[in-house]
Amino acid sequence: MADSTHENRALGPILAIVASVAALSLGDAVIKATGLSLPLWQMYVLRSALVLPLLWWLARRQGPVKLFAPLWILVRCTLLVIMWLSYYASLPQMPLSLAAAAYYTGPLFIIALSAGVAQRWPARRAILAITCGFVGVLMIIRPENSNFEIATLFPVIAAFLYACAMVLTSAKCSKDSPFVLALALNVAFIVTGVLLGLFSGYKESLILGPWQPLDLALFGTIAILAVLILIGSVGAAYAYQKGQPTTVATFDYSYLMFSLLWGALFFNELPGTISLIGIFVIAWAGFLALPSKVCGKK
Repeated sequence: MADSTHENRALGPILAIVASVAALSLGDAVIKATGLSLPLWQMYVLRSALVLPLLWWLARRQGPVKLFAPLWILVRCTLLVIMWLSYYASLPQMPLSLAAAAYYTGPLFIIALSAGVAQRWPARRAILAITCGFVGVLMIIRPENSNFEIATLFPVIAAFLYACAMVLTSAKCSKDSPFVLALALNVAFIVTGVLLGLFSGYKESLILGPWQPLDLALFGTIAILAVLILIGSVGAAYAYQKGQPTTVATFDYSYLMFSLLWGALFFNELPGTISLIGIFVIAWAGFLALPSKVCGKK
């Protein structure tokens, strides 16, 4: 009975993170498809403005909206806002599936950071997983390639920031409601968007492009992104609050499969042989890092 209860408790965070990465990866595909027509600062403001009232209502249904760890929530929001800026900046430079693969060194960073928080070395299997993940990233970004651009490192920077935010969520924000965390994050998106908007007006700039007039199609795109960020932000917060970070991080890798699917469907992006091998090396590294092995527990 105890084992069954434990499995049921583990299933919720796993389903939450899979739903979260499915939504976020689809949102990234939409942003990549519309990035040249809608600057990120405008998308930040409009997307979060749409989702904010619903998040407030959901948070209020659980009682008064409280921040149990306001400083850590601020740090978490800052990490995630910069993380998404870094990741989105890479999308015009490389196929979605390759950007996602480089970004999904994040779970490996989570393993390393979790070991640091616990003040003990990861198991040998976890060290092997981290090494394999690094090799996989090198196969994807190939820094010796003559076409290599520094922007291709942005997903790796984003991965590190994501890992810091998720370990922080588990260690310092466990008492805060996932809806409150998502609410705070979307407020941070609006604030960041408004601040970036003060410096906007650069044509062809993904981040600081000029304000685009809204038509029905563009508003529909923003509405879709709002729904997806709602699912993604709440799902990720819930998963890393309620589940073991290393367990959730392993299933976080399903983002890779979703990004391959969206890249093929929307952009006809098929990675080359070496890059495809690199993607599967990173995914294999994630499964090497299954929590029962990392923690040395049965």
